[in-house]
Parts: sequence; C-alpha cells; structure tokens
Amino acid sequence: MAVDVLLGLQWGDEGKGKVVDFLAPGYDVVARFQGGPNAGHTLVFGGRKYVLHTIPSGIFRDNIINLIGNGVVIDPITFAKEIDMLRQAGVPYSERLRLARKAHLILPSHRYLDAATEAAKGKARIGSTLKGIGPTYMDKTGRNGLRVGDITSAGFEEKYQSLKSKHLTLLKLYPEIDFNLEQEEARWMESLDVMRNIVMVDGEYYINELLEQDKNVLAEGAQGSMLDIDFGTYPFVTSSNTITAGVCTGLGIAPSRVAEVIGITKAYCTRVGSGPFPTEQDNETGEFLRREGGEFGATTGRPRRCGWLDLPQLRYTAMLNGVTQLAVTKIDVLNNVEQILAATHYRYDGQETHQLPYDVDATPIEPVFRQFPGWKQSLAGIDRYENLPPAAADYLRFIESELNIPIAMASTGPERESLIVRR
Repeated sequence: MAVDVLLGLQWGDEGKGKVVDFLAPGYDVVARFQGGPNAGHTLVFGGRKYVLHTIPSGIFRDNIINLIGNGVVIDPITFAKEIDMLRQAGVPYSERLRLARKAHLILPSHRYLDAATEAAKGKARIGSTLKGIGPTYMDKTGRNGLRVGDITSAGFEEKYQSLKSKHLTLLKLYPEIDFNLEQEEARWMESLDVMRNIVMVDGEYYINELLEQDKNVLAEGAQGSMLDIDFGTYPFVTSSNTITAGVCTGLGIAPSRVAEVIGITKAYCTRVGSGPFPTEQDNETGEFLRREGGEFGATTGRPRRCGWLDLPQLRYTAMLNGVTQLAVTKIDVLNNVEQILAATHYRYDGQETHQLPYDVDATPIEPVFRQFPGWKQSLAGIDRYENLPPAAADYLRFIESELNIPIAMASTGPERESLIVRR
C-alpha cells in the first residue's frame, strides 16, 4: 500500500492533530516523520483537551499503530509526561506505540545550549521554543548525536558523557544563564526508564514491512511548511524538513510510496515567534483573531501573531508539497467578521507577483488584498458543505479555485465532531 501525508501549509498550528485524529480510523498506522516537542497537536473530544508534542495523534484510536520515526528528535522528559497523560486517560499506549531506534535524543545540555545561544542573539533572536531542537539536529548532522537505540547499549553512559562534555565546552562561549543542569539531568535519566518500556523497532524495516502487508499509513507532519529548513522563511525556521520530502528521510520510505498529500491551512494566518509575516495584522483585527481563535501556542503558551490568509504563500507550499487535497480549519473564527480579506498577490521591487522573494525577511512586501463579506452567524452544528452560509461557501470556493486543489474538509470548531467532510 501507499503512504498518505498530512502536513501544515503555513507556519504551524494549522490544526493537524484534530484532522489526523479524525482520519486515523481509516489507517493502520500513523507515523510522525520529523520535528520534536516544539510541536503541539491539540485534540478535543469527550469534553477534554489533550496536547501531544511527540506521540502521533492516532494514539487515542483503537487498533492503530503509532510510530515515532527516525526523523523525530525526542526529549525523554516530555515523552514521559505524555505517556503519563495517556496512562491517566486509560489509553493502552504500550499496545499502540513504537519507537524508531534511529530517532535522536534531546539531552538537557541541548536545551541549555538552545537557551544560551538564543539569549546571546538579543534582538536578532529567531523565536526558538527553547526545546533543544536546533542543537539536537546540529549534533545529528555533525555525527555526534545520541539515538534512542543507544539507551539500551552497553556504551550508553560513555556516549552521553562525551556529548555532554562537548556541550559544556560550547557553553563557555556564551554569557551565563539560569539553567539547573544537574536537576534537569536527573529528571532526564529517570525518564529513560519510560522509554525503555516502549517497543523499539528498526523504523525503516518496520514501516516497509507493514506496507508490503498492504497496511495503510498516514504520515503526520509537525510545524508548518513555511518553517522548513530549506524552503521556509530562513533563518526564522525549524531545523528539519517539514515538507513532503521529509517523509522519505524521516520514515525510510521511497518517494514512489507517497500517494495523497493533505495540506492543512487555517482560514486566516498565524505565526509564533520572530520572522516575516506579510499579511500580519498588528492591530485590532489581529487582536480579534487571536481572541476568537484562542491563538496561544500549545507548546510555549506564547500569543500567536495573526493576519489574513496569504494565497501567494499557500501556492508556494502547495507546490513544494504536491498537495492533492486541502483541509481548511478554524473558519468558525471568522463567524463575526464584517469583511474578510485574503492576499491574492504581492507588490515588491516595483512589480506585482505571486512569488515569494528569496530574502523575504529583508524585502518590503505589500500584500494586495481581496475583500469578502462575512457570514455573521454561527457554524455550530453544520455538518454538510451545502448547508454552509452562502458567504462562507463562497470564501471556501475562492480558496479552492485560487489554489486549484479540492477542499476535502472544513473545520467548524475544535471538537472532533466539528468537521465537514466532502470526500
């Protein structure tokens, strides 16, 4: 069988967790392929909210294997907290969860380095989540990393101390910050026992054997396409490939295995941290969207920057990912907006264009907006596309026609059931 991919088309926080949770019953496997605990996938059902940072969003569904692939970086402390949350919720996680041995580990000293380097940048900081993601991927590409499989090997302690020593040497280059390494290290070591009780697999063999058995796989992305290390708004990006190409390296599958690519976008746009955001509304409109949408980071708690939908940006990420279906989330946040705007193209360097400039951070961009009337009514309880208010349906049709990609789903609320499915 093939692998379907679900990923975010903006700067993250598009609502991927909810859509994965909804789609999961149609698959045998849900697999995370990149990122780490800087992700925050929120699921709401049964009157409760759950936030997953590392574990795939199919974990709450029966008879589904959830694989954390080799492209993911794992903080054992965060992982243990998630396991405890699942245990308290009565989820039989040990039956459903698998860890790829080649996934890399985030050490306490990685987080220490992350905080120290970000603090040293001052006003030039990139808005890191301070979870140690960047330093961990640096050690991975620098061939110094510690991997999940190492925690069961005889040489684990030696490898750990060697990497920690390297980090402590690097930390001497930066001003001192408040970080209790000894305390964090003790928590980290305790958390390893939780990981050792989870089934570990050679992820690349495991996933391909399942595909040969005609199992259906859904690959779950983290962050968003505009945070991709190669194609995002560099340097204000994450440290992994968040686009479809990352599925192949993050799980160990061939490109020919990829079938459907489901791209998630909000009906407006948000971003956490520093970096360019052409359609940002740093005004009352932005405050309204933040308040109505509850736009605060699921991982950091930081308020998200808010703005209107950016179609040049979406065309760019749809192209990079080979998107075959769209899911539009949070259209209900616009229920009480009089006039909705969407950027159709940009003006910069004396020209009008649909393309993002190479140096999007340093290029003054003027988005050109098109205006749409709001629908001024609640979408609660609407479960069929044809029952949407005409203005809401027109807005979605506009997005669909501009991107030339069918909208398969539209989310009308945070709950699992608040989703209109067309196909």
